[in-house]
Amino acid sequence: MQNMTQAREGTGIVWITGASSGFGKACAEKFASCGHDLIVSGRRTERLEELKSKLESRDKIRVLVITLDVRRRQEVFSAIDRLPDSWKAIRILINNAGLAAGRDFFEEARLEDWEEMIDTNVKGLLYMSRAVLPLMIRQGRGHIIDLGSVAGKEVYEKGNVYCASKHAVDAISQAMRIDLLRHGIKVTAIHPGAAETEFSLVRFKGDAGQAAQVYSGYTPLRAEDVAETIYYCTSLPDHVCINDLVITCLAQANSFYIHKSATKDAKA
Repeated sequence: MQNMTQAREGTGIVWITGASSGFGKACAEKFASCGHDLIVSGRRTERLEELKSKLESRDKIRVLVITLDVRRRQEVFSAIDRLPDSWKAIRILINNAGLAAGRDFFEEARLEDWEEMIDTNVKGLLYMSRAVLPLMIRQGRGHIIDLGSVAGKEVYEKGNVYCASKHAVDAISQAMRIDLLRHGIKVTAIHPGAAETEFSLVRFKGDAGQAAQVYSGYTPLRAEDVAETIYYCTSLPDHVCINDLVITCLAQANSFYIHKSATKDAKA
């Protein structure tokens, strides 16, 4: 049996933000199954501890849980500063923490929703990347995965600040890719379309009926689909980097066009 104090040779440590559900949790399960030690962070400690217990038992890897709100700059940098030496060899950072809050016309939107999206989707991604990068630069390698959205490619009605935040993720990812060339660090932006996770439930403030309507009449992406895609991007040869990737279900073309059938169940 593998020594639990060491990462498997050639795999390295993966830090996943927002790992308690959705894409983050699916990524944790995928990377653990492939032998990676994990740092999983988020605000829901109980869920993260449950995930840690499951993955350490199932996959015989190490999991470090860090309760962390990416919106809080000092909290982020302190967490990195306090990392034990055995956890500093971070090979992959998956900037997954993010959300949509509300879907309202611009003049009717809540300012608190705007601030929460900007603080999480933009500032949180910046803080995490900036804090982890010195560790990657010291190693001479690393890969940052930024979770964008098809909403970062086209703006749609009532999307306003959510779309703006994801356009920012797109631009930031391009900027990082350029600026980090000299360090040999990969940056990949992943832009998923409609995916059945807690995303819509959060967006509609816990209204399960309204959230379910988003996925009615077609088969959306699953969190596992996105995790598989992310893993593929990180498993390519050292000289290969996927810079930008849009992934949708078959029924979706972009932010605007989804083909829905009156008879097709979303979970078919």
